Amino acid sequence: MTAYLPTIKQLQYLVALRDHGHFGSAAESCFITQSTLSASLRDLETLVGVTLVERTRRVIRFTPLGERIAEKARRVLREAEELADMVRAEGLPLTGELRMGVIPTIAPFFLPAALPHLRSRWPELKLFLREETSQSACEALHRGQLDCVLLATPYACGDVDMMELFKDELLLAFPPQDNPPATVSASAIDEHRLLLLEDGHCLKDHALAACNRPQLRAEARMLGTSLHTLVQMVDNGLGLTLIPQMAVLAGILNGTGIVTRHLNADASSRQIALAWRKGSPRAVEFGLLGKAFVEAQQSTGQVAEVSD
Repeated sequence: MTAYLPTIKQLQYLVALRDHGHFGSAAESCFITQSTLSASLRDLETLVGVTLVERTRRVIRFTPLGERIAEKARRVLREAEELADMVRAEGLPLTGELRMGVIPTIAPFFLPAALPHLRSRWPELKLFLREETSQSACEALHRGQLDCVLLATPYACGDVDMMELFKDELLLAFPPQDNPPATVSASAIDEHRLLLLEDGHCLKDHALAACNRPQLRAEARMLGTSLHTLVQMVDNGLGLTLIPQMAVLAGILNGTGIVTRHLNADASSRQIALAWRKGSPRAVEFGLLGKAFVEAQQSTGQVAEVSD
């Protein structure tokens, strides 16, 4: 009896539809027409002899078996990608495409200085960047949508290998009218004035840990959608916050009257790290990539000074 197996393309289209929940969006992500994707999935259903996706005029709904097959297809695709990675790893390192996720509290502040160094070191590398929160980036990593993630730890990213790169100090940022001492202890922070990023940003957890007050999650007065929003809040006297040193060095406080101070606390810094799936055949390449990021950080030769 001849066994007819699904094609890689059919599995890719099925997973894309599961991820996007919409035929048009899934087809766009696969660079095909909606009719091509729909026809391919109908062929897949005919091949396996069962309905995988229930279609109505308004919504699509995966059947229970369709859900299980989609998850299995995701694992098959990841294995197929790793076959290609094994071949690539035998050639020149850091050539071709690499998909990296970067969290928003790193991307705009570190990458502008790091990418030129990376291009000069590995000119044949085609680096595709995706900026998203730690949770979304780690989920995409495990789904095979990303090859590695540049993030800040501590953070539970799942079953990954991780290379610690360098520490990034967290500085206390005060409104212009405040007159804080040169160094501020965690116990001296007024929790009623503390401004934090909204849930989903790991910097919020790092800031609370630095203050030695993880229980403040529900008590912070205001939540910002980005570091730039927090900076504007502080500059307008709405409270104080913690800003990563790399953001200060990148000029996030330029044009403001904000003053910064060092925090006297055990967890007053975050660790910048590169993570990838455990057992990836490109582990050596990721090690080289991490080393290049360390070199880029060291090449600045800068240490953030507190402002008066």
